[in-house]
Amino acid sequence: MAETHTTGDGTTIESAEVARRRQALQAVRQWGDPVLKATAREVDRFDDALRVELDTMGRLMHDAHGVGLAANQVGTLHRVLVYAVDGGEGPVRRLVNPRITWMGEETEVGNEGCLSLPGVQVDVERAVHLRVSAVDDAGSPIDVEASGFEARIIQHEIDHLDGILILDRTSRDQRKRALKELRARMAED
Repeated sequence: MAETHTTGDGTTIESAEVARRRQALQAVRQWGDPVLKATAREVDRFDDALRVELDTMGRLMHDAHGVGLAANQVGTLHRVLVYAVDGGEGPVRRLVNPRITWMGEETEVGNEGCLSLPGVQVDVERAVHLRVSAVDDAGSPIDVEASGFEARIIQHEIDHLDGILILDRTSRDQRKRALKELRARMAED
């Protein structure tokens, strides 16, 4: 975690990393925004604007300390997502018009959070193995075979593109608890 510094007069100065994270999170749409429940549209233009959108999403994801980000989360209904399995140390994968073409039968319950649901952690059951068909930012085909954490990230982000949140994939009790936390946090703000 980044450090904060306190000046002689008691003012707290945030490090650049904390400030970048805070600014990135302000650009991410939060629970309650209708765009998070909308279905993204297929991309049919592969131009500089699309590449800029994906670059921006990748930077926001890294700055917010996320491992994935879907276009809905930044208010755009384009069927695109970015992710980085290692949480920001390695390359950002970019998938345009992704669709799951195969899911293994083995599933696993894991704890998930979401940049659009700050502070919420819920258990979600996901397929352990999957195959995804997509295109890159130039329209060239990409096939991804993923397992474990990478498969979980991709499923989470494709859910966003379909207007599905982790609250829709968890137990009733966890959803009720999470909604109570979110409402309390909104009332504080």
